[in-house]
Amino acid sequence: MAKFINPFTDVGFKRIFGQEINKDLLIDFLNALLQGERQVQDIHFLDKELLPEFEKDRGLIYDIYCTDARGEQFIVEMQNKEHVNFRERTLYYLSQAVARQGERGADWKFELKAVYGVFFLNFRLTNLPRKLRTDIVLSDRDTHELFTDKMRFIFLELPSFTKEESECETDFERWIYVLKNMETLQRLPFKARNAVFQKLEQIVDIAAMSKEDRMKYDESIKVYRDQLAVMEFERQKGMAEGMAKGMEKGMAEGIAKGAHDKQLEIARNLRQMGLSAESIVRVTGLDADVVATL
Repeated sequence: MAKFINPFTDVGFKRIFGQEINKDLLIDFLNALLQGERQVQDIHFLDKELLPEFEKDRGLIYDIYCTDARGEQFIVEMQNKEHVNFRERTLYYLSQAVARQGERGADWKFELKAVYGVFFLNFRLTNLPRKLRTDIVLSDRDTHELFTDKMRFIFLELPSFTKEESECETDFERWIYVLKNMETLQRLPFKARNAVFQKLEQIVDIAAMSKEDRMKYDESIKVYRDQLAVMEFERQKGMAEGMAKGMEKGMAEGIAKGAHDKQLEIARNLRQMGLSAESIVRVTGLDADVVATL
């Protein structure tokens, strides 16, 4: 039985990163993510209802919406499956967060705050290099000079992270290691390096959860596993249909080739009997060019 919660579930993800009382965990992760760029001092969780929700997202995508002391906004998501128009969905979410900053009246001069999208991906992105982190910014295509820093996408492809515990060199890598391996660990590493992992261990310990929280977590595990089962069924169904179509096509091609070979054999026999090429074409239906080569 697992000792720690699964962070790929709704309850697990939000227990780690979505609680006001434990917001120092999210702050620590964001600072590790943006190390050398900026320092997040504090965050305030915003109403999740501000983010559009789609029925098919439930069980697959969990999101947290917050702002820091500078007014910059962060949309942090855990996604368990790539879906149709995945990139467009992330663009839509961030665009909505930018557009909501607009104010009526002539006094507002488009003083926008930056919006960050941080997307944990429990799958590999298609048509992109196999790497943990992909940063998308708005920049000039030729010079790569930054056009504006008001919208940024950070995709974290967890299956591409392959480092072992002893190989993690930064707090960012330590966070990724813990999140990716949490459900299989018997102890959380790195507690001596960063006290935040000591607190994290207490929060994610299943045995320490209240009865109510445990019931919610068990339900989220069920939803998560059901979604995985559906995804696996769809994958296997697609493979089976592909194989069936391939077999059907192969059989049809085989039958067609067999019929063609039979016509060639008949044409050769008729040729040996002295029948004219024109007559053989009429009898067999073969092309005159084919009959001429017999």
